[in-house]
Amino acid sequence: MEHLLNHTPGTNVQSFPLSLEEQREDFKNNRFIAMPLAGTIVWALLGISAPFVSEFTITWMLYIGTGAIFYLGAGLSYLTGERFFAKSVAKNSFDRLFFVGMIMSLMVFAIALPVAAIDHTTVPLSIGILAGLMWMPLSWAIEHWVGYFHTIARIFGIVVAWYLFPEARVQAISAVIVAVYIVSLVTLERRFQTLKSH
Repeated sequence: MEHLLNHTPGTNVQSFPLSLEEQREDFKNNRFIAMPLAGTIVWALLGISAPFVSEFTITWMLYIGTGAIFYLGAGLSYLTGERFFAKSVAKNSFDRLFFVGMIMSLMVFAIALPVAAIDHTTVPLSIGILAGLMWMPLSWAIEHWVGYFHTIARIFGIVVAWYLFPEARVQAISAVIVAVYIVSLVTLERRFQTLKSH
């Protein structure tokens, strides 16, 4: 019986580890709005700031701002009820998948940085695209279309904006990203409210 439970007086019974499908169902019950809310705030600030600062300054703001999205999202998670680092929140395999996807996306900086050294105007293009890639595994994990929409719409919109607005690329790309974030946030919140009502 030792493999079934580990029980001592005054403690809770520890049952079998959850199966992957059970972990997925648990993961799907999350709200998922803290990170996109942080992304919306950061990209909106970048787009608003771009006309008033030098190209050198906005390039560094892009690096620092997008790097700060995770930390801002972690802080906002305590306001949205997601509480990323709360000890009481059980982590499962799909939480780890999300963070692996995020790290994978950040590794694309290995391409973005050398390209930016050749042409700094590529920074909003490359960072805007690479930061949106993590939505694909999220969509698969929660079995919902929002992540696929976010990545595809974001990439298509960024590339179009980069070509159509060569004199205002940061503003145009920021506007595309913020618009996609808003649609994603509304969709995620509706999804969450639907789950709560069932």
